[in-house]
Amino acid sequence: MPRKTATATPPKVAAKKAASRTAVPKKAAAKKAPADSGTKSERTRQRVLDAAAHVLSVKGYAGMRLSDVAEEAELQAPAIYYYFKSREDLIEEVMYSGIAAMRQHLVEVLDAAPDGIDPLERILLAVDAHLRHELEISDYTTASIRNAGQLPDAINKRQQAETKKYGEIWRDLFTRASADGAIRTDLDPYLAQMLVMGALNWAAEWWSPRRGSLDTVVETAQSIVRNGLAPA
Repeated sequence: MPRKTATATPPKVAAKKAASRTAVPKKAAAKKAPADSGTKSERTRQRVLDAAAHVLSVKGYAGMRLSDVAEEAELQAPAIYYYFKSREDLIEEVMYSGIAAMRQHLVEVLDAAPDGIDPLERILLAVDAHLRHELEISDYTTASIRNAGQLPDAINKRQQAETKKYGEIWRDLFTRASADGAIRTDLDPYLAQMLVMGALNWAAEWWSPRRGSLDTVVETAQSIVRNGLAPA
């Protein structure tokens, strides 16, 4: 892409754009495909999706423009319509992919946990998996979490169905922990689950590396959850 000239972009505007790009860097793909995988068309489609996920995670549903996606993907804006019928179709795919990828990530983390692990420790593993996928691994997940509830019903059905499946994993974690006596008896397991998940999701709104390392965020969240849930 040709570099913009100084006359086309005033210095103050250019500095502002540069600052915004460095403030919210792209997240690494969870499972990055080899550069030569798929056809050229498939790779370009994926590039459009990746760009849309990043723009949507930063600017939100109302602020996402196809021209921004095209610039991020290094394409001309009309080319996007070759891969997606509309802006809404593109957003729908990103939103579904984000929560589906996080659900798969959580399943893999829990499946890899040692046999016989304490039920409360499984919840803490889920806290770690959720925060890392939301804040570090996937722009898709950040976009899905930050824009949940903003999409029209017509393009939100797949994302909502996947969100329900994701919530069921967490519900099972809390139900089992409660039945095993790993959660205080004065707490309602469902309410505790929803409050924990709400706090974790909100991290996408305020956290950046300038506010502290992700490891510190994860450890702090785990400490709060452990001390809030565990019996005295």
